[in-house]
Amino acid sequence: MMKDCLQFLIEPAKKLKFRLKETRKRVKHVKKEPFTESQLLIMELARELNRICQRSDILAHIWTGEDVWPPHACREFIVETANILEVNENTETPMQVYADLRPEKRDWKSQLLSTLEQGGEYDLGPYKRIILDWTRGQRNRHPHGIWPGEAVLMMLDDVELRWKRGHLSHLQSAVELLIGVVLGEHMDKELIPRLWLVQKQKTQKIVLLCFSVEVTLDPETANPALVLSENCKRMQCGLEQREVPHSLRRFDSWWCCLGSEGFLSGRWYWEIEVGDRDWRLGVAKESAPCKGYRPLNTQSGYLTLRLERGSELKALTTPPTPLPQSFIPRRVGVYLDYEEGQLSFYDTQKRAHIYTYNERFTEKLYPVFGTVERVREMVIRPADLRERCLCKGQCLFC
Repeated sequence: MMKDCLQFLIEPAKKLKFRLKETRKRVKHVKKEPFTESQLLIMELARELNRICQRSDILAHIWTGEDVWPPHACREFIVETANILEVNENTETPMQVYADLRPEKRDWKSQLLSTLEQGGEYDLGPYKRIILDWTRGQRNRHPHGIWPGEAVLMMLDDVELRWKRGHLSHLQSAVELLIGVVLGEHMDKELIPRLWLVQKQKTQKIVLLCFSVEVTLDPETANPALVLSENCKRMQCGLEQREVPHSLRRFDSWWCCLGSEGFLSGRWYWEIEVGDRDWRLGVAKESAPCKGYRPLNTQSGYLTLRLERGSELKALTTPPTPLPQSFIPRRVGVYLDYEEGQLSFYDTQKRAHIYTYNERFTEKLYPVFGTVERVREMVIRPADLRERCLCKGQCLFC
């Protein structure tokens, strides 16, 4: 009996040992090329940030070589980060890290890409020195480490989970966020994630109105209780359900409607005037269900914002993410970057960021709209009517 028990334990152990050997062989076989200097610098930066920031174990995936960024991504990140650190060093206000780079610094990416496309070498030495000097200085200033704050830790957990599930290619977002924590060490930690998102949008030079697209409602998907205008740009709830043709893509429970055109690539932007009681906006994956009262959240293929009872604004993640009441908009801008896996919502009147989803997209996405308003219409604004603002310098909306 004892012998059988031992055999029961020994055999799985042998198999596990064999699998570990095979895994090491595969890793050794796959990693033929040595790390580039830029990749090694990213790994060293991750190690130093891990020492500076408490509860930043997510960075171990980088400095142990588990998450290796492509060389071109490392080069771009090094130049951008060095410019941000240089700006921060020359200002008295920590918030400046979230502002735009100086005009003479803004064309760094085009210069870098142009040089590499011509087969030349781009001298990253000065940028690397800025980063290394900064990390050494921060480690000396904070021997006991910096507490990132609960909001940052929650975002790091979300980033790590998405990376492990394959929704993110690399953990660059985690490094950027923790650099923001160090630069904004005296700020309210709860504000850092939101400010980081805004800064990230700006440094990527997103000019939303350049990607404006004409979006119309698809009558074949509209719930029978919804009344659509002739040009399919407006909708509201009617007093009774209409007689409509049967459609497999029609919402039969939630008062929702899809856009006529879906997106499989590119960047797209559209604006909607919403009511003040109850609505939802965002995108739906092509495979997302539209029948029944199942939750329209990320788990079922919907990436949306929803206002309930006029006062509860939330992102319909799983579980839902409540948003401050001060974020409730009357006109919403929706920005989709398919390749980057990003869906962002903005209050276009306040010119403020509301929320961003980050996910790897693999299927067609359709705009989705929902309302229970009987008096006030939900209106999709024409692309050519979107106002350009008079902000000085770079702006997300001009």
